[in-house]
Amino acid sequence: MATRLEILAELNLAPIWRRRPSAAGVDSTSDVSVSTTSATVVPIVSVRDGTSQARLARIAALEWDAFAADVDACTACGLCRTRNRSVPGVGDVRAEWMFIGEAPGADEDARGEPFVGQAGRLLDSMLAALGMNRRRNVYIANVLKCRPPGNRTPVPQEANACQPYLDRQIALVGPRLLIALGKSAASLLLGGEASIASLRGRVHHCQGRPLIVTYHPAYLLRTLADKAKVWEDLLLAKRTLATIKAGGQV
Repeated sequence: MATRLEILAELNLAPIWRRRPSAAGVDSTSDVSVSTTSATVVPIVSVRDGTSQARLARIAALEWDAFAADVDACTACGLCRTRNRSVPGVGDVRAEWMFIGEAPGADEDARGEPFVGQAGRLLDSMLAALGMNRRRNVYIANVLKCRPPGNRTPVPQEANACQPYLDRQIALVGPRLLIALGKSAASLLLGGEASIASLRGRVHHCQGRPLIVTYHPAYLLRTLADKAKVWEDLLLAKRTLATIKAGGQV
């Protein structure tokens, strides 16, 4: 059964606010730590804000014809109030390759399509080198479907609120290979924090699918010398997919 806080979140009435008690220590009846400063208030939210059972069930049942509209109507986190357009995803909905980035930038926020700025053009060049493009055998999405103000790093509440959409996209596309572009995407998909340098160069697994981790194209615009490393990662991905098609284990 959904908790009171989950119901409030589903109705867009969360977070609620409570004043800290004046006594020092931890209030055993509250979910938060308290201090001697009685004027401070803190938000009380569910552990996975915006992920009530009803919402999870609805998203898990979405088909492509309703997916983008559902994303656009989402109010599970505050980004819906600051973005211009939602950015669900783009590409071949039966693709073997699925690329997953962090969040939309300014260009994506304006157009409603992921990876359309400078980083997007670099990604397109990498796909072309593999003999592919974003409309054929490739699907591209982000962890977040709305742009964080100032392109800041997503906070956990935002990533948690958007994760059911990403999970549904993976289920609908059914890719044979996932490519995580950057640390935020890798952390969400693998469920832990680690550097890209420590994760790249080997095959991971997510939701029963092989996952390759590499640098985000935006990082490459600042660090051109690492383009060669990304090409190595993409070749690893290509070899991994070839092994799968040949009936091998990865």
